[in-house]
Amino acid sequence: MAGGSGTRLYPLTRVVSKQLLPIYDKPMVYYPLSVLMLAGIKDILIISTPADLPHFQKLFNNGSHLGLSISYAEQPNPDGLAQAFIIGEKFIGDDDVCLILGDNIFYGSGLSELLQKTVQKIEKEKQAVIFGYYVNNPQDYGVAEIDSKTGKVKSIEEKPAHPRSHYAVVGLYFYPNNVINIARKVKPSARGELEITSVNQAFLERQQLRLQTFSRGYAWLDTGTIEALTEATEFVKAIEKRTGLKIGAIEEVAWRMGYINNKQLLKLAEGINNDYGKYLSDLLQ
Repeated sequence: MAGGSGTRLYPLTRVVSKQLLPIYDKPMVYYPLSVLMLAGIKDILIISTPADLPHFQKLFNNGSHLGLSISYAEQPNPDGLAQAFIIGEKFIGDDDVCLILGDNIFYGSGLSELLQKTVQKIEKEKQAVIFGYYVNNPQDYGVAEIDSKTGKVKSIEEKPAHPRSHYAVVGLYFYPNNVINIARKVKPSARGELEITSVNQAFLERQQLRLQTFSRGYAWLDTGTIEALTEATEFVKAIEKRTGLKIGAIEEVAWRMGYINNKQLLKLAEGINNDYGKYLSDLLQ
């Protein structure tokens, strides 16, 4: 999901999509796209506004240069995250599905393995899996309470005054195929949107909702405000400067995942006449 009006980032978002703003040396959308790729997902639908969609198409085309198949769909109005499954119904078909928000960044060792195991769990158990991250201000987020023995979610509350846990629900969701039918039954909230919380609540009532927690070795960054945008840039800059490795470099991810070969990576690198291109070509040495 790369839509929305980005009002919290005004005036930066007056003429450009929030998800195309830079996080250090890459567009914001590179980071969530790389997460999908690390999960082994190659068929991707980008949903955005009619005005912004052409910019994403120009950035990624059909994704074949990355070994992906990228499609596009419009969300004319910001009618809620759950609408993604209605808009993308034909794209999803009979498959299970993952939804990631275009302004969320995830980082940590072993992330790819964790995501791929989650995909396998969805395919095998047909239960929804949402992700939780420990925060010290849970009252500012959607909060999930988990049964420590079963891993199942006991309750979900949106910005509760008295949180039952410290686990904030982050913008990464894995669902079995029946999420389409569930989304179609969601009623608009008081703010007129089809809320993703309502989808999660439906799976919770069916006892088909699990919470996968990110351990202390992971970082989750939501870049929806000016302050958070700056913090994310400083985080990525610090990691990349210290290690010499890039976060969210989709060309590198495609190569490491085996979506493209050495020759294809070199071709991509040669078309980028800066340090980013040099980084990609150096991977082959």
